[in-house]
Amino acid sequence: MPFDFDAVGRRTEREPISWTSAEAMLYAVGVGAGGENPLEELAFTTENTKDVEQQVLPTFAVVLGWGTSRPSYGDVDTRGLVAAQTGVVLHKPLPVSGHAMISRAIDGIYDKGSGAFVSTSAEITDADSGEVLVEVKGGAFIRGQGGFGGDRGPAVTWALPDREPDATVEQVTLERQALIYRLTGDRNPLHSDPAIAAAGNFDRPILHGLCTFGFAGRAVLHHAAGSDSSRVRAIGARFSSPVMPGDKLTTSIWIDGSAVQFRTSVGDRVVLDHGTAEVVPA
Repeated sequence: MPFDFDAVGRRTEREPISWTSAEAMLYAVGVGAGGENPLEELAFTTENTKDVEQQVLPTFAVVLGWGTSRPSYGDVDTRGLVAAQTGVVLHKPLPVSGHAMISRAIDGIYDKGSGAFVSTSAEITDADSGEVLVEVKGGAFIRGQGGFGGDRGPAVTWALPDREPDATVEQVTLERQALIYRLTGDRNPLHSDPAIAAAGNFDRPILHGLCTFGFAGRAVLHHAAGSDSSRVRAIGARFSSPVMPGDKLTTSIWIDGSAVQFRTSVGDRVVLDHGTAEVVPA
């Protein structure tokens, strides 16, 4: 059996990470902030605008700790690995710059028949107090690695409200969006190298799923949390279909008190599904 099931629950040693104000702003631009109007979202794209205090996008946490250790789940062929889901749980808003510690864990390895689903998490803590700042949830589907007779994993129930969305947000990605976003740390050549994209049966490099998630996160932040990042306590979604740089994203948002649901599409094709967020009411 190629999977190391003893790795489930095993946590890596804490490692130091840090980020700067400039990195937080680069991430914001990488997920489209200011793209529709450069004079909007200045709280996320500038640090010296009069009467505007810099904030950090809640989804920025997904790029922290790119260069740190990740637990191994065995001698598995990961060439068929695709990101399946992501999410963050914010115990407090991330500062615009900081030092912290990160540790990672494999939370589950599940048999989906045609492939395996691996659930992971990362915990980012204050470097001095050890207080948890944010948890980053992840999941990957590894094609061709299922059928080992394992647990299929917990059932997830998710359904949209039977009504029109409370907000519908359209955002246009740039043709060069992936080239900007990759500077935040994700240098996977699938998003920049035409030869690698062709090997994956794509006509051209695709946009990072986490970049699409960042666009949707901005839509939720502005339309469900009044652009106040301190009100967003959690946000997550599943990846359903690839996005090409230049595509127009449409995010539909349903708000029920602190509970938010959302779905992002390109035309009639859903690209982010099972979107949920927790927002502190104003």
